Amino acid sequence: MAPTHVLRCCQRTLAWIPVIFIAAVVCWSYYAYVVELCLYTIISIGEKIVYMIFFHLFFIMFVWSYWKTIYIQPANPSKEFCLPKVEKERYEKEERPENQQEILWRAATSLPLYTRTGAGAIRYCDRCQVIKPDRCHHCSACDMCVLKMDHHCPWVNNCVGFSNYKFFILFLAYSLLYCLFIAATVLQYFIKFWTNELKDTHAKFHVLFLFFVAAMFCISILSLFSYHLWLVGKNRSTIEAFRAPVFRAGSDKNGFSLGFRKNIAQVFGDQKKFWLLPVCTSQGDGLTFPTRLVSADVEQQATVTLQQEPSKSAAEVPESPVSESQNRLLSSEQNANNVAEHQETNTPAESETITISIESES
Repeated sequence: MAPTHVLRCCQRTLAWIPVIFIAAVVCWSYYAYVVELCLYTIISIGEKIVYMIFFHLFFIMFVWSYWKTIYIQPANPSKEFCLPKVEKERYEKEERPENQQEILWRAATSLPLYTRTGAGAIRYCDRCQVIKPDRCHHCSACDMCVLKMDHHCPWVNNCVGFSNYKFFILFLAYSLLYCLFIAATVLQYFIKFWTNELKDTHAKFHVLFLFFVAAMFCISILSLFSYHLWLVGKNRSTIEAFRAPVFRAGSDKNGFSLGFRKNIAQVFGDQKKFWLLPVCTSQGDGLTFPTRLVSADVEQQATVTLQQEPSKSAAEVPESPVSESQNRLLSSEQNANNVAEHQETNTPAESETITISIESES
């Protein structure tokens, strides 16, 4: 037990090395730009002031968003997703997977769950002993289930998920602007030092190396930032991009996509004035997410055939599950249209077989 605890502590300590490296590079870049470039190399006072103002603006926003990404703890499933004590004991005693699934199905009846495992079962974490909400995954590095988990990032030593995804996007954006600004303003002095137009001073090494580091980070961050902007526009996480979420009738990579504008608002919020600030404005609670109807879902299939005994009338036929799914997933306008359509199709018939035709959502 003791060696395992010591090993865990060592892993947690070593996990901070990438963060310390980034902090060291940022501190050195601040010294190289402000002191060696602006104070010792640039002669024009006006140029110095302009460079210093914009540099500190990008620097503050970059450090602020980076700090928020690191220190905001990942959100975890609430207590309602934990099995009751009695059910939990029964689950642990059961050896047959099908019996365990029956326990999970009973516990999940009152939970807002729409995704399943690849085999169509309830998603349950044996490590955390919770039923996983939609888009929730277990992070082995953090050793916890994380709501809307995107990935575990070693450069922030934290799991990127629902609680800090906006901060992570802003961190990428401001770090990219920070590197672009440094590379653009240092370029002319880099060329002058390289062609010996400026005499060799102690600032030469810092200016030359500063340009190389800024350009290198700029290229790497640009690709990552572009990829995550694409994910935000599609309303997908990195995990969902590689493995599409599975609904009742199968996987659907666009199951959580609500349209470009709504997808952006789900991460950044409704108030655009706060989009560029690393403050929490994301929509929802991370436990439930609005989703569109899955075209292949059994609950939304095009034709449902219900068998009826001769003594029963059409009015006695139980209401189709379509209504429940629509009420939970669709907007009010779509819900009203579908309910009206459902009422029109659910009319009495003389035959013993009743066919209800429902147009699938495209």
